[in-house]
Amino acid sequence: MRRILGVLVVATALGVVAWAQLPGEGTQTGPKYPRAELFGGYVYGMTDYFNSGHVARPQGWNVSLGLNAASHLGFVFEANGLYGTSRIPVAVPAPFPPCGGTDTQGFCPPGTDTFNVDTKNYNYLFGIQIPFRRSERFTPFAEALFGHAGVRGEALSGDGTRFSVVSGGLGLVGGGGVDYNISPRFALRFKADYFQSRVFRLKQDNALFSVGIVIRTVHKKKKTLEDVDQPQP
Repeated sequence: MRRILGVLVVATALGVVAWAQLPGEGTQTGPKYPRAELFGGYVYGMTDYFNSGHVARPQGWNVSLGLNAASHLGFVFEANGLYGTSRIPVAVPAPFPPCGGTDTQGFCPPGTDTFNVDTKNYNYLFGIQIPFRRSERFTPFAEALFGHAGVRGEALSGDGTRFSVVSGGLGLVGGGGVDYNISPRFALRFKADYFQSRVFRLKQDNALFSVGIVIRTVHKKKKTLEDVDQPQP
């Protein structure tokens, strides 16, 4: 964990130096990359937040704001929410109550090996994104983020009441994707990430797949005296 934080700190410092070396507002030419990128779209997950051994497949939304410090370095703020159903084994129901008591009969229905849990997951992350701007049509990128992962699970008991468990902890993301550039302002993004969460005092290995639209800022070249004085045809 300390190594990961150390890498992010070094990347942040390099980004600040690169930003300080960018041309000022008074120059005539701007950067050949967007200063800001707003992404919004759909996310599909393969998760095991309760360490049950059963992979859940929640779906939801994913949004992010990227601020580029240089052509090949940007900072990203990302948030996503996933909603689905997790299956918990009757034999090992933790973090839900153990089976066998009168208050937990709804979690251990007879004739089944699992019970269903309505799951909501919200993640808030920050990190770096490294794009490779070699093509006008495609822009692949890699990213590393860390932040907060939160999970809420609700199971229906036999008498119709709900039993809820909530946990939050560290979230780590490593992955990447590619932007298909529709125009200088718009792109279609596909990305896949490994997402490690630490909730309920355990580590979970998850995968997230996202697709959506990117909206970018576009630099407009300022007119020079030569452009103004040039006679019109």
